[in-house]
Amino acid sequence: MPRVFVQGRPVDSYPRPAPEARRGSVRRVTEVGEEVLHRPSRDVTEFGPDLAALIDDMFLTMYVAEGAGLAANQVGVDLRLFVYDSLDDDGVRHVGHIINPVLDPLDPAGRRLLDEGEGCLSVPGAVMDVPRPDRAVVRGLDKDGDPLVIEGTGYFARCLAHETDHVNGQVYLDRLSKRDRKEALRQVADRRDEVFARRAAKTKALTA
Repeated sequence: MPRVFVQGRPVDSYPRPAPEARRGSVRRVTEVGEEVLHRPSRDVTEFGPDLAALIDDMFLTMYVAEGAGLAANQVGVDLRLFVYDSLDDDGVRHVGHIINPVLDPLDPAGRRLLDEGEGCLSVPGAVMDVPRPDRAVVRGLDKDGDPLVIEGTGYFARCLAHETDHVNGQVYLDRLSKRDRKEALRQVADRRDEVFARRAAKTKALTA
């Protein structure tokens, strides 16, 4: 089986970080509580160099923040779009972007929920168990406006579901009980400074 998929297609290899990041600039990552994270994002209707530049910036910002995915509203942009560079549970790497993503509904009888640790770049430092299906299919467009279907299993399915939640105005805290949400915010208070110190060091390493 191929070890790397780019935009859902198998390739022999792909640089790490992805080439998009070399063209990008680092943007500030929004944090839970900011309005842009808590409302559905707007559909992308214009395709061109500005959109391509945003994708490049999002890739670099994702790597600086040490994430597996990043939605546009996490850099303060109110558009339905996310980028990803994630492994699945078999160690296969998946890299790409998807615009105006829609998550296929799964038949409850045929899906399996995995209750595993999940973090978020906009909830810096917190990791909580969140139940997610072990499979995800997301449909949307690429940056040229062509149709795109991305399928994932295991951890990559979690990434696809998490990022689609973002463009729909949800953060993973919204899926937690009040007690677990309080615990996640306590973790943020304890670890936020450490997380931002790592991001500052990563910014220097990736932009030097």
